[in-house]
Amino acid sequence: MGQDIKLTASDGFQPGAYRADPTGAAKGALVVIQEIFGVNHHIRNICDRLAAESYVAIAPAIFDRVELDFTSGYSPDEIAVARKFVANPDWPAMLRDTQAAINAVKDVGPVGIIGFCLGGSIAYAAATKLTGLKAAIGYYGGAVVRFADDKPTVPTQLHFGEKDAGIPLTDVETIRVKRPDVEIFVYPGAQHGFGCDERASYDQPSADLAWTRSLAFFAQNLR
Repeated sequence: MGQDIKLTASDGFQPGAYRADPTGAAKGALVVIQEIFGVNHHIRNICDRLAAESYVAIAPAIFDRVELDFTSGYSPDEIAVARKFVANPDWPAMLRDTQAAINAVKDVGPVGIIGFCLGGSIAYAAATKLTGLKAAIGYYGGAVVRFADDKPTVPTQLHFGEKDAGIPLTDVETIRVKRPDVEIFVYPGAQHGFGCDERASYDQPSADLAWTRSLAFFAQNLR
């Protein structure tokens, strides 16, 4: 269903990307932003699932500037290696590559963005800084609280796990207070990464509910 392609960012850099197209007419496009584990099997599967919902889905490889084609699984050793990419993240560069993905699918129709973990933070930042979007969704983005003073220019929805060891509920409450214009859901008992069925923290009831809410949000706003 999907294929690997190249994008071109505003500074000329060409990150890779995975693109999945629906079998029939597309009702819009969704940019999918990775966790710290690259455009791996999970992110490609997200793109394929969205294509099955009649969206063109594209996931830019936002770590290509640091290490080309990096992907990882979810073992403790792999997690430790992946964390090096966010020790000193280059947010402007990752946003440039995100904008390149938006630009690559803008002719399809209305464009939304959805991101997970690191990608959840990038999705929020994209909603405040980038052009060409109609809606944004972030799953368990740990840096969203740092960006919460910035107002999204498009409808934005956020999903957090109640038991996320890296995102205290005080951070979620700070976001609520600063951003009453953002729709926020907290999933009881859910941990970080609850939406990924390849992680030990996977919580299927929470993941299914968040997915249903996400699809409804995009259906409402990508018109």
